[in-house]
Amino acid sequence: MLRINDKVPDFSAKAFVDDKDKTIKLSDYKGKWVVMYFYPADFTFICPTELGEMADHYDALKKLNTEVLSVSTDTVFVHKAWHDNSPTIKRIKFPMIADSTGNLCRLFGTYIEGEGLSLRGTFIIDPDGVLKIIEIHDNSIGRSAGELVRKVQAAQFVRDHGGEVCPASWKPGAKTLKPGLDLVGKI
Repeated sequence: MLRINDKVPDFSAKAFVDDKDKTIKLSDYKGKWVVMYFYPADFTFICPTELGEMADHYDALKKLNTEVLSVSTDTVFVHKAWHDNSPTIKRIKFPMIADSTGNLCRLFGTYIEGEGLSLRGTFIIDPDGVLKIIEIHDNSIGRSAGELVRKVQAAQFVRDHGGEVCPASWKPGAKTLKPGLDLVGKI
């Protein structure tokens, strides 16, 4: 299982994207930030609320040089069927990875043995392929795409401003910290 600051190994996977079955690799996104967005299954209750909200925030993430790769253990055919039958899912423009073997879920530590499903997991990978953020939780709790955008902004700020760190609920333009010193700038 991957840990913070591990280099994420390149992988190849089938995905439903641009209304077709396509093979993608993590290395296709070298130089970009990548959000790996694991969810249990298509045609469920919470998942369309999360993926719909992610679709609503996708343009904001793209402006941050960030790609979203959603992942479930469904096949590409199930992703397509869901896309074709759900107005919410039809809005998705990011790749929907089919991890029917559960190999990606196992790599990221989200696989539920005995169920063949994934926990809800969000992973942020920097442009060098290094894992910077891990969030995994119970499948009964939905995530916030707005908070994810904030986390990407914070990770990017820290990368670009060596030595400065972001306090709780930091947003762009807010004060930062330097370890051992007070807030950067005057309050």
